Amino acid sequence: METLLSQIHAFGLGAYHDSLAGLIEKKQAFLARPMGNFLKYKQIFDQIPDGVPSSKDPSARAVRAGAAPDLSHRDRQVLEAQLRQLAPWRKGPFDLFGIHVDAEWRSDMKWDRVAPHLPDLAGTRILDIGSSNGYYMFRMAAQNPLLVLGLEPQSAFYYQYRAVQKFVDLKNVCCLPVPYEQMPQMDAVFDLVLCMGILYHRTSPVDMLRQIHQSLVPSGHIVLENLVLKGRNNLCLFPENRYAKMRNVYFIPDLSVMESWLARAGFRDIRCLDVTPTTLAEQRKTDWIQTESLSDFLDPHDPAKTVEGYPGPLRAVFMART
Repeated sequence: METLLSQIHAFGLGAYHDSLAGLIEKKQAFLARPMGNFLKYKQIFDQIPDGVPSSKDPSARAVRAGAAPDLSHRDRQVLEAQLRQLAPWRKGPFDLFGIHVDAEWRSDMKWDRVAPHLPDLAGTRILDIGSSNGYYMFRMAAQNPLLVLGLEPQSAFYYQYRAVQKFVDLKNVCCLPVPYEQMPQMDAVFDLVLCMGILYHRTSPVDMLRQIHQSLVPSGHIVLENLVLKGRNNLCLFPENRYAKMRNVYFIPDLSVMESWLARAGFRDIRCLDVTPTTLAEQRKTDWIQTESLSDFLDPHDPAKTVEGYPGPLRAVFMART
């Protein structure tokens, strides 16, 4: 957060100095005396030992900082113990001083589906909504954008990001522990916005897409990943209660509905880049999450359905321009 504020003019966000400064100062005051899970995870983060990595590679499949010989045996033990206490690690993988963080999601698989379609990122401003621990931010930052700004309000994920950034130390990456709704409206600022695995949690998806459209520069891009229904029948699922045990899933559109939402929000050149069923190869239980995972969310007698009887998770990636 300090980096964003100190470099706000260099990042081309000077027009939003006052509104961002007010938001950041409130969050800094809270994090100085946190409560609840923010206190829990801050105390874990504060015990992570210092270390100077001999090399870094944010572009690697497992985002990497350092090698095992860079830390003493004792410090590596402490680092691994603290990283494990920051669980659940949903996104990854990471490799920190030879410690392989085997996250629940093989995010490198999704990255491989998205990366070939991204525009040139050099010198751009990027917003990642719901950035989790920053896996995609680090991968993008390796392509030399001016700024990658993440928004992640969940305490565990925010401090996971802090833990990785402590060692990767990328000057063009920042993350604010705030939800998208708390951000000031920033008109025509970002060249690229990522909204991945977020829209189905919104009660008004078109309103969110309109706000994203407004924040993009002319001919700016959105990369949107969402749960979808198979086919193009202009249908949308509204789960009665839960979907795959998730409480806050509202609208799951089919491909035609998703494209209509984007068009109504003002986007053009709408393309569906990929449609992929979620499988155990990509999302699975590891000893870095200590919670349920995909196998627990599917009908044990029919894995093509969720435990509630809905169609199993199918995810599509869309790209569009303003």
